[in-house]
Formats: sequence, C-alpha cells, structure tokens
Amino acid sequence: MIRCKWCNLKNPKYISYHDNEWCRPNFNDKYLYEMLILESFQAGLSWECVLNKRENFREAFDNFDIDKICCYSDMKVEELLKNEKIIRNKLKINATINNSKIFKKIQNEFGSFYNYLKTFTNGKIIYEIDKTTNHLSDNLSKDLQKRGMKFVGSTIIYSYLQAIGVINSHEKECFLYRMYG
Repeated sequence: MIRCKWCNLKNPKYISYHDNEWCRPNFNDKYLYEMLILESFQAGLSWECVLNKRENFREAFDNFDIDKICCYSDMKVEELLKNEKIIRNKLKINATINNSKIFKKIQNEFGSFYNYLKTFTNGKIIYEIDKTTNHLSDNLSKDLQKRGMKFVGSTIIYSYLQAIGVINSHEKECFLYRMYG
C-alpha cells in the first residue's frame, strides 16, 4: 500500500494515524478539542513526537476532560511539568488551560466548536497538498488569537485542519487520496 511520503513506515502509531485519522472528517467536539491541544504542543516539534506521547497526554490531562483542565491549579501545572512522559513546556501547559476556557466560550457562543469552524469553512472540505498555511488557516488563526488563544498560529491551525479532515492533503500516490470527501 502506498502512503503519503511523510508517513514513517517504521512507526505503527504513525501508520495507524495516517490510515485511520489524518484528513478523515471527524467533527465531534471532544475530538476537535483533543486535536487542538495536541497540535498546540506540536509547535516547534514534529507531529510524530506528539503522536508518540498521545496516550501519555490523555492520561496526564484527565482524558482531555475540558471541565477538569479549565480548573487546573498551579499544583497541577507543577505535576505536569514533572511528567517525563509528556512535552514539559510551561508556556504550552498554561496555554492549554487558557485555550480550554476559550474553547468552552466558543462552544457556548456557537452551540459547538464545529459550528464555530463552519463559519470559516462553510462545511466544505478543501483538497490541497504541499502547503502549510492558506487563507482559511490564516483567518481562523487570527480569530482564535483575537479571542485570546495561544500557540494557534496559521501553520499549527493548518495542521489542525488537516488532522480533523477540513483539509485533505493525502498525496496523489497515497491510497487514501480523496477517499474522504
């Protein structure tokens, strides 16, 4: 089976992610939230690094329970900073708490985070390869930053949109090219 060139064929987690998640539309708010947190931890790192620690992140961050994360104390932040199984970056951990509160505000304002995303996407899937940003990621990133989110630059948001299936970037040679959409 031919996969996208970036997929490390020696890493079963990466293969599974490529084959079963990446660019596959999943607009469940719990998934949208988890992926936004994980993508923000990717800033300056490889996605493979984050993906390899995904289960550890789930455990450390209370299975991405937004209500719990919104209430994290300084003591919990210190606990996370000592957890060698996750990416221990204080700015990203604090951003996760902050972004969680904003995510909830967006859910309350629009009924769901996906409804918010649709105001930018019109519910359409974009097919494009070999890009790291576009007008959609630029506009969404600016709005999230205006609302106070951190680690949501256009490149991170573009990667996020690929992860959740708004942007399908499977390469033409890949067996998943244009399968989902």
